[in-house]
Amino acid sequence: MTSGAPFRFAGPSDLHLHSNHSDGTESPTEVVRQAHAHGIRTFALTDHDRTTGWDEAGAAAGDLGMTFLPGMELSAKHEWRSVHVLGYLFDPTDPALMAETERIRSDRVGRAERIVRNIARDYELVWDDVLAHTTADATVGRPHIADALIARGFARDRTDAFEGILHPRSGYYEPHYAPGPLTAVRLITNAGGVAIIAHPVTSGRDRMLPVPYLERLIAEGLAGFEIDHRENTEPGKARLRELAARHDLVVTGSSDYHGMAGKPNRPGENTTSDEMVARIIERASGTPPRYA
Repeated sequence: MTSGAPFRFAGPSDLHLHSNHSDGTESPTEVVRQAHAHGIRTFALTDHDRTTGWDEAGAAAGDLGMTFLPGMELSAKHEWRSVHVLGYLFDPTDPALMAETERIRSDRVGRAERIVRNIARDYELVWDDVLAHTTADATVGRPHIADALIARGFARDRTDAFEGILHPRSGYYEPHYAPGPLTAVRLITNAGGVAIIAHPVTSGRDRMLPVPYLERLIAEGLAGFEIDHRENTEPGKARLRELAARHDLVVTGSSDYHGMAGKPNRPGENTTSDEMVARIIERASGTPPRYA
């Protein structure tokens, strides 16, 4: 940890949690309570492409004596790859970043409606079924369609839905707008935030970005990688650790928690060291952490 810096947080730290403001199944307050119950003392709420859960999460963190790093998971795309860029401690009022997230969210809703129309050709599913599984602040997406499919008895759980009806090869899939990773990194860093690529070495089509492209992202301000994540492959993690060491990058570990009824991920199954949390805080200038 950098000496002399006024960091008052305490580990363990989990920097990748989702609420029902995006595709999680619990309110920000319940997410914070679950994180605390699993031993987490510093956390980040990183809902997809929105910051509407920050105030509630911050209040819950204060009640429980936790440190809160406001964050977001920004959707991006490189060729066929879906790339998610975690942004921490950025200015939530930055005009360029907010305009881009609004564009992403707006297209996600239209895309979800197209997917539902496709599914309705073969299954009894309507748009109101999906809306019944969202909150007023949430951006409707495929996880909400999955919940509607579960309720209708067409899938056992979200995993079953995504491996079946919602799989890209099912015939119901529709693409959505997302900026390139270079744009995503620039938007976050220009807003005073710290950009970390989420789960960067998963298997299948979302495999690792080419190293020359990653090095270009680093040159443009990418701070590091979320390496300790259940979906990352071991060979991929080894390659990224070498790259991170060569460029002195931030390395994080997180759960990617989506609620007890969401994915099987649980808070604290992977954590980030105090040293790396301190480096994120030191690097940011957009918005401060919320200390208990």
